[in-house]
Amino acid sequence: MVKAKTSLSLVSLGCAKNAVDLQVMVGNLLKDGSVLSSDPDRADVVIVNTCSFIASAREEAESEILRALELKARGNFGKVVVTGCYPERYPKAKAKFPGVDVWQGVPSEWIEPKMPELRFTGKAFAYLKIAEGCCHKCAYCAIPSIRGKFRSRPMDQILREAKALVKSGCRELNIVAQDPMLYGCDFKDGTRLTDLLWKLDAIKGEFWIRVLYSYPSEITEEFVDWLNNARHAVKYVDVPLQHTDPVVLAKMNRKGAIEASLSVAEILREAVPGITLRTTVITGFPGETERRFNALLADMRRMQFDRLGAFAFSPEKGTKAAKMSSRPSRAVAQERERLVMKEAEKRWKVKAGKLVGSESVALVVAPGVARMPSQAPDVDGVVYLLDSRKARNVEVGEFINIRIEGVSGFDFEGEVI
Repeated sequence: MVKAKTSLSLVSLGCAKNAVDLQVMVGNLLKDGSVLSSDPDRADVVIVNTCSFIASAREEAESEILRALELKARGNFGKVVVTGCYPERYPKAKAKFPGVDVWQGVPSEWIEPKMPELRFTGKAFAYLKIAEGCCHKCAYCAIPSIRGKFRSRPMDQILREAKALVKSGCRELNIVAQDPMLYGCDFKDGTRLTDLLWKLDAIKGEFWIRVLYSYPSEITEEFVDWLNNARHAVKYVDVPLQHTDPVVLAKMNRKGAIEASLSVAEILREAVPGITLRTTVITGFPGETERRFNALLADMRRMQFDRLGAFAFSPEKGTKAAKMSSRPSRAVAQERERLVMKEAEKRWKVKAGKLVGSESVALVVAPGVARMPSQAPDVDGVVYLLDSRKARNVEVGEFINIRIEGVSGFDFEGEVI
């Protein structure tokens, strides 16, 4: 008699880096004989991979854990496994969820992926994680207490995974870490991010390399040179400023980024022609007065970021910011978030309107859907391909040429040419 293979159902919450962790774990289980269930609500084992960065993430994690336990009680699941940031941050919280079989935090050591070509993002693109943890001590952030100190992933592991991904048809490698710019800082041989990026660029094939998240004061001339001259580099930089007021940045414990936060947009735009710039800011942080918020708005207008996101401050237990005084009310923080996004939408409409009629290369990421170099996955919108014979003949993972024909919110409509 052939022994039945263990079937797996998956729930992935949180950021792309968290999804990569689940991807490695599941790939190794599949390599060892498990299979993915065809029914997400019925399997031998359900794995709930959690986030706990802010209150809303914890609430979502708790809701999914309870849902899994309800299905287990009905006989749909044999075991419930909870992994990731929530059990790492709250190791004793398992008592709140009777019936959870495994309560497992974040692995402290790098796990070599047995199935590096596996990706939950689909055929066209992948997230390539190059480091874990963080050495910054931003006052609002709980990541160092959850994920630990910054640890670079061995370069040979990264290159093996990247080659396997490209060989399997992946056409965009999105480099992720809490701070990719620090890659190699914990190595003793002088290796840095650009050493890795040039070796990735040397991989044969047609694909993009996009580096996500760049601490403003750590962008180097070597990185700019890579952006300008590497064959596979996408001229796109996501540089989360968080704020621009010196007093607020100092309270955020981002003193080293104050000068760079005020000038990085202009410097990059001049140094890298055609670059797309994205940032995020936090509104309502302790010390943010109305005057300082208005200065932030003025800086955003001046810097003209192509993409802009805003988040109302969420005080996290265990962080320095949670105990700070002079904090605007939650209602004020949310109203300021709304004002930032209103400004961002106004600027976006002007920028997007100017792109109508222009042409660009794009990567088909799903049937009828593509992304240009200026559009990072999950955050920047897409290009919906207008129905035509040419559009029906393109395949996922194919690079195509498009002409922008219209704007729909933060997305575009484009014609295959």
